[in-house]
Amino acid sequence: MFTPLLLLAVAQPPADRQVMLDKAYTALAAKQNPDGSFAPKLGGPGVTALTAAALLKAGKSPDDPVVAKALKYLEVRVKPDGGVYDQRLGNYTTCLAILAFQEANAGGRYNSVIANAVKFVKAIQQGDGTAADDPGYGGVGYDAKRGRPDLSNTQFFVEALLAAGVPKDDPSIKKAVAFVGRAQNLPGEFNTLEYAKKAGDDDRGGFVYSPTQPDGKDKQSATGGLRSEGGMTYAGLKTFLYAGVSKDDPRVVAARKWVSKHYTLAENPGMKSAGLFYYYHTFAKALAAVGDAEVVDAAGVKHDWKAELVAELKKRQKPDGTWANDDQAFMETSPELATAFAVLALSYCDTRK
Repeated sequence: MFTPLLLLAVAQPPADRQVMLDKAYTALAAKQNPDGSFAPKLGGPGVTALTAAALLKAGKSPDDPVVAKALKYLEVRVKPDGGVYDQRLGNYTTCLAILAFQEANAGGRYNSVIANAVKFVKAIQQGDGTAADDPGYGGVGYDAKRGRPDLSNTQFFVEALLAAGVPKDDPSIKKAVAFVGRAQNLPGEFNTLEYAKKAGDDDRGGFVYSPTQPDGKDKQSATGGLRSEGGMTYAGLKTFLYAGVSKDDPRVVAARKWVSKHYTLAENPGMKSAGLFYYYHTFAKALAAVGDAEVVDAAGVKHDWKAELVAELKKRQKPDGTWANDDQAFMETSPELATAFAVLALSYCDTRK
């Protein structure tokens, strides 16, 4: 027979998580605009798509009133070219919309919308007309016009395509994985760029925002290369795993070593408080993809990452149910954006699974 104390120990983590999600849902419902959108001034339909995807992933139905209104708003933003955007950020917002539509695609309701959106973002990827050894080859940027590619946009691109059913051996996925490899501080077969050769022990195995900006002074490491960042490292790790790269692959092994060395929820390693809630969501996705219940840090301490992430987010949740970052970088002072990332992170933290 279980004692009351043991019952409490078993039930408390998922109970805390659900209470947090319920409070967040109530807060988001109060912040939703009459047209179904969330914070459209931050980049058109992007926050709305992220919120819808997060709520669906956390267990809400496509028929839930908040989700249904958000999906309707996204449907209205679908362009003739297949993209889901307003004036800019075509790749970013379309990839997020694909994830939301796919989560809500019971009975194939959004099949044609998703297929057209996939064609749209594939056309943005750098490939045709770009040399295979170009640092940007295979990457994707924010906009519909082929701008500077970066790892953040590329990881959403890969996740969206795979969620839509694009096979892992599709050329678009293979090219993207090549770009992700060039964003890792790991010199060798998969990254011959100069910045990787300068990676010190603290950065080796981690990932940078973009391998196409070697002279970005704000991104430089102490050894003259590019600084590895927490949010980007988890994004790179989960992209490799989602795309079918083996856990025994040296790129994955090196990334996991970096994770062990820099394990923390107090900040976004390499960025401090900037992009903290983005960090939490890539942290959760990547470790869920790894599949291990614990992470062993550099000191040999074992961490139940799901329970620790739930506890950290519980501590940071505001009385009204939202989250927000005091750091203005990356617009996370917006409670809509930060809350969407937090809910998405929590969706991967069900300790019963």
